Amino acid sequence: MKIICIGQNYSEHIKELNSETPKEPLFFLKPDSAVLLNKHPFVIPEFTNEVHYEVEILVRINRLGKYIAPKFAHKYYNEIGLGIDFTARDLQRECKAKGHPWEKAKAFDGSAVIGEWINKENFKDLRDIDFHLKKNDKIVQSGNTADMVYDIDTLIAYVSQYMTLKIGDILFTGTPAGVGPVAIDDKLTGYLNSKESFTLNIK
Repeated sequence: MKIICIGQNYSEHIKELNSETPKEPLFFLKPDSAVLLNKHPFVIPEFTNEVHYEVEILVRINRLGKYIAPKFAHKYYNEIGLGIDFTARDLQRECKAKGHPWEKAKAFDGSAVIGEWINKENFKDLRDIDFHLKKNDKIVQSGNTADMVYDIDTLIAYVSQYMTLKIGDILFTGTPAGVGPVAIDDKLTGYLNSKESFTLNIK
């Protein structure tokens, strides 16, 4: 299983990064060891002093696919979820400044939170899904899939041009504005259409 993460897919987040809207989807990978085990706390790694949360809509691939046409992409998933792409922001800045790859800032153990999966048939419109993240009971991020630069089917079709999608692969579809740091004893709770999807403590 691989985790495919989309970068810069919400306009307001692009603005807060002082970046430009990409002309095509941007993606990177996390290994399966990045998945935070269910009900485990997130432990801030010793190699970073600045971990940021990034809440994202997730899609789980349910069939083998390569060179998928956008009009057929909807056949390759039937579940929607919510998760967090944890980022060691200080390491990422350092790596980018040196022109180095920055996997160590994104792909470390425990850096991928995966919440409850929900059948996509439970959503009236996949292009109108609300979601938000609370930190210590205060909303810090909120978004709607309508605000994606590239929608889910477009992302699946695009990524499949470069790598085969396999059953169980997970697509993180990008984060809205509002990313920020976590600290020891923080509590994060994610909501998908107002229903709690995950909750975790920071240690």
